[in-house]
Amino acid sequence: MRGTVGTEPIDNRLFVLILQHPAEKREVLATAAAACAALRRAALVVGLSWPNLTHALGRPADPRQWAALYLGSARPASFGLEREIIVLDRTGVPTADQDEMLRGLEGVVLLDGSWSEAKTLWWRNPWLLRLRRLVLNPRHRSRFGRVRREPRREALSTIEAAALLLKHLDGGPEIETALLDQLDRLIGEARTARPAQARKVARSNL
Repeated sequence: MRGTVGTEPIDNRLFVLILQHPAEKREVLATAAAACAALRRAALVVGLSWPNLTHALGRPADPRQWAALYLGSARPASFGLEREIIVLDRTGVPTADQDEMLRGLEGVVLLDGSWSEAKTLWWRNPWLLRLRRLVLNPRHRSRFGRVRREPRREALSTIEAAALLLKHLDGGPEIETALLDQLDRLIGEARTARPAQARKVARSNL
């Protein structure tokens, strides 16, 4: 049975490995930890580089059965594909057999950080190039737009990216719903906290 956020972890099949840039830990609305807490098969590791997938994951893993999510210079909307997940080849264009390339995945790697921090993680870990490369082409903009601006239309928060991936690759629309509900709670808490923080700063300046 699949659990729900706030009770038991969601019993996802596809493992989610999140590589978090150290600077992202200071963000009030960092969502990586929330995503991992909600999923039974997930791990969050903080750092800048790892020798290979096995070291980052902490156990043996076959890179041929893993994918990495990275936007890079790709503009998914320009590909003209009615898909929310697109597999790219090494030249940055969609592969011929999208469905076949998405079959048999054991796990997916997400990069957690700002746009520049994600680029740093990508270039400091060349083993990521051995994984299948995915980009997202979401139908809706990030909910983060309510509190934090995203650099591009297709850019999503880490928890939203995990939700979209698991919706399509884990056959679980209920997983997406549970993770997005968790994000909405985080956004609500952040909105509540900001006025309180502003009042605290104002009092300290009296």
